[in-house]
Amino acid sequence: MARNTEQDPDYPQLTAREHAQVAWAVARMAKRCAAGEQVDRADLERKVDRIIHGARQRAEKSQ
Repeated sequence: MARNTEQDPDYPQLTAREHAQVAWAVARMAKRCAAGEQVDRADLERKVDRIIHGARQRAEKSQ
């Protein structure tokens, strides 16, 4: 099976710091999911959305 190596055009270029922040938040989400379905992870999802939104704004500003 061929692997798709093309980047999503809607996904912005992330800095090393942003990659680390997203990885940390995703790891925390996984930990919360392991705790059970009743545990809310919406705050971490919003955090990831804010990081990606900031990266999009930075990319638009630099063009």
